[in-house]
Amino acid sequence: MNNLLYKEFKLTIHPFYYVLPVFFGALMLIPQWIFFLVPLYFCFITVPQIFSLYKSNNDLEFSIMMPVRKSDIVKARILSIVILELFQIACALFFALIHRSLYKYANFAFDLNTAYFGLVFVMFALFNIILFPMFYKTAFKFGAAVIVSTVAALGFAFAAEMLVIFNEKFSMVVEGRTGPQLLILAAGIVLFVLGAMLAYKISVKSFEKVDV
Repeated sequence: MNNLLYKEFKLTIHPFYYVLPVFFGALMLIPQWIFFLVPLYFCFITVPQIFSLYKSNNDLEFSIMMPVRKSDIVKARILSIVILELFQIACALFFALIHRSLYKYANFAFDLNTAYFGLVFVMFALFNIILFPMFYKTAFKFGAAVIVSTVAALGFAFAAEMLVIFNEKFSMVVEGRTGPQLLILAAGIVLFVLGAMLAYKISVKSFEKVDV
């Protein structure tokens, strides 16, 4: 398992995608912006490109030839994407803290606060639950899986932004007291972990049926 994860980061995923989250995170410095776009760029750009590299490099065929279980192949792939998602969130958090020190006024859309990052975790959980099970129905075709999961994440982010702008009660919860914001963050982290685990279990069942 550790060797498979090492392969993901050393052979499969180009080093450029370790730097890209930093550039995306720097977009947090833009004043009065829609900050859900930062994690969404990971869905729009990073994931499609990485899956394209999987296919063009015949990564699945290479992995299958190694003395490993199919379940370990799935686990390594999901874990590598989850680690990149966490790195994306960490970079966004770093620049969000700088943003809050530079600009003392509230954002017209969702503020960069604790609740925002909790909902980012939920958004990535939704993205993963759709992406990986759909992909591992064939383990080759990734276009539909990426599109559907990205549209779902985009819909979630759009709903959150619209609610905070037009729904005063929702805005008071996510941009008001610290307590509710911390609860949203904790719930988001739990859902993110559970979502990755669920995506793994469903994906393994599908992949076991694929004749490679």
